[in-house]
Amino acid sequence: MEHATFPPLPLVVICGGTHGNEMSGVYIVREMQKQKVEKAGSVSITTVLSNPRAVEACKRYIDTDLNRCFTDALLSGPITDSAPYELRRAHELNAQFGPKGSEEAVDLLCDLHNTTANMGLSLICYSLDWITLHIYKYIQSKVTSVPVRLIQLTIPISEAYSLESVAKHGFSIEVGPQPGGVLRADIFNIMKEALDLTLEWLQKFNSGSTFEGGEVEAYTLVGNVDYPRDPMTGEITAVVHPQLQDNDFKLLQPGDPTFLLFSGKTVKHEGEELYPFFVNECAYYEKKVAFQLARKITLTFPSISVKLDR
Repeated sequence: MEHATFPPLPLVVICGGTHGNEMSGVYIVREMQKQKVEKAGSVSITTVLSNPRAVEACKRYIDTDLNRCFTDALLSGPITDSAPYELRRAHELNAQFGPKGSEEAVDLLCDLHNTTANMGLSLICYSLDWITLHIYKYIQSKVTSVPVRLIQLTIPISEAYSLESVAKHGFSIEVGPQPGGVLRADIFNIMKEALDLTLEWLQKFNSGSTFEGGEVEAYTLVGNVDYPRDPMTGEITAVVHPQLQDNDFKLLQPGDPTFLLFSGKTVKHEGEELYPFFVNECAYYEKKVAFQLARKITLTFPSISVKLDR
């Protein structure tokens, strides 16, 4: 692939508390604000608690999931006094850091999340963004304490629903396992290391460093699997099987156990070999998702450097 150049990336936003009970991002942002971290070399940093009401209440959200409010359709729709708080907040954030899809949008937005699932350190992004792939490759080469993985959501950017989609480039950092409303030192430190490496990469890029291209493995979402449910009441009738629990990204083959019915029977995986993630994520019970399934792919990207004005 031919070498590619990009304009400098000086305007960066770090968000925590998009989900108000995911504590690592909340406290990283609070500490950065306390220390007045507004610049890192060539990078101007804005920090924000995305959902302050939910953070104050230590709840995932107040009215609706903020991280599902950033589609073009929702951002372009009317806002009334009776609109959900998070939808009004999404319009505010889009006005502040976007507008989504515009030249005025910030260069990069990194949104900090925790999961109750055993996912280690995962970056989640949309489409083939070479900036994100290079940052991911850089983080993966430096972090040794946990597995580092990339999840790609193949959704058109107009339908991209999460906060990072308002920026020119963006991704979320997802670290777990950590219960909602809880801080764990190991999870906090992993997230902080990934964020520090992101800022380090941006400084090197803006300073003229060339980053060699290559290949990375990624997981692309195929679909969701719900819990077995009672057809009359809708209540769940099973728990995630012990052999699947905590085994995010371990290949799930036909016949492997997925659920243990309360009656004692085992439900087994049917269909193709795929990789489960967000296994038994607490926040996904309401979304009727027991785990998500992905296919492993290889992404190829070129060497890149900053496009300097002459």
